[in-house]
Amino acid sequence: MPKPFKILRRSFLGTSAAAATAGLPLWFLARELAAAEEVLPPTSKNDRPNIALIGCGGISRSIAPKAARFGDIVAVCDVDETRLAAAVQKYSQSGKTPEPFTDFRKIMERDDIHAVIQATPDHWHTLVNMAAAQAKKDVYGEKPLTLTIDEGKRMVKAIRANGVVLQTGSQQRSDKRFRLACELVRNGRIGKLQQVDVFVPAGARGGPFNSVPVPTGLDWDFWLGQAPYADYMKERCPGAFRWWYDYSGGAVVDWGAHHNDIARWAIGLDGPVSVEARALVDPIPGGFTIPSEFEATLMWANGVRQVVKTTTDDTAGGKIINPEGQRNGVKFIGTDGWIWINREELAASDENILQTPLPDNAVRLEASDNHMGNFFDCMRSRKDPICDVETGHRSATIGHLIAIGLRTGRKLQWSPEKEFFTGDTAKDGNAHVAREMRKPYDYGFLG
Repeated sequence: MPKPFKILRRSFLGTSAAAATAGLPLWFLARELAAAEEVLPPTSKNDRPNIALIGCGGISRSIAPKAARFGDIVAVCDVDETRLAAAVQKYSQSGKTPEPFTDFRKIMERDDIHAVIQATPDHWHTLVNMAAAQAKKDVYGEKPLTLTIDEGKRMVKAIRANGVVLQTGSQQRSDKRFRLACELVRNGRIGKLQQVDVFVPAGARGGPFNSVPVPTGLDWDFWLGQAPYADYMKERCPGAFRWWYDYSGGAVVDWGAHHNDIARWAIGLDGPVSVEARALVDPIPGGFTIPSEFEATLMWANGVRQVVKTTTDDTAGGKIINPEGQRNGVKFIGTDGWIWINREELAASDENILQTPLPDNAVRLEASDNHMGNFFDCMRSRKDPICDVETGHRSATIGHLIAIGLRTGRKLQWSPEKEFFTGDTAKDGNAHVAREMRKPYDYGFLG
């Protein structure tokens, strides 16, 4: 198994200049350097676990190479034989070829596989992750963790009952800038937090679409899985699956699984107590089913108001903006100022908000500087990773709540403790907490 992943002092020094230009203040860099440990990453083959990659599409090409730094990919799985063959070729090294599978359940029968990297479309996340848990294999699961809130509740039970490690792929938790922004908010640097504005890229709007023959080598029924049966059309997969309620929840569970996670990290509570959402643009009949542009308002028990809006492409400026000129990211607004954060920048209403060091007794949030490294570290230590199953579930729930608000058109009251809707509109909301799963691809599919 891998040795713990720690940032090196010399590596930290080599990246400090780049971090500073990204908006990190020097006091924070000095604090991080003081906490950095001189521990080398794993180099021995005996320390490298065997990995199975399930889902060989677009996102796998980003996360699988990161996993391969810490272990050996010995099995790959996909229902598309073309993608499967490409993955076998890509991850063959030193004369060793990963074993190909078209049914992920067969992977779970191999005792020599220690970790699963799950990179499937959203509607397969839960069954793959639960199968890994039942087989006592640790899992790095792509976000959003689930398709529904009910799936998240079941996932938490399965992971905890089987004692496995699960890391959700909301990797912004392992970004220094996002952590610093949340620590500043938690420590009252902008006064009392009043509002969090979350901006996510708009989805796709298109249609109507026509069905076409299923491509050779694709098991379309297996790809559909728990979703209602539908004729094949290229606009349903691979990447476009996000714009159909059958398989996902749109931008609010895609980018929302990143930005809403950061909002929740800073707010410090399990979830909101109400949600109201409306579509700004209606879907085209016969096309994608999720509104491409929307806005939502969520209220939290501590009085914080969270507003989630979509952004659109500004082709002239080459950036993503909303009508107010705001780019993709998160803005924290307090009584004494604001903090803005995304993957490119960290800014504040007053430079002193960022540049004044936090006191030694300030609230400190859990630190990780490498999301995949943190997962493999926790495989060895058996500690929870920075984005464990409860974190992934609670943050995904925010996106699911907004999607349910859009589908019902009602203002909904939510109980984060009991995890169901309450009040006069409870029946409307609770009808969407779980979805009917098409047989045989329900929970019985795992045996």
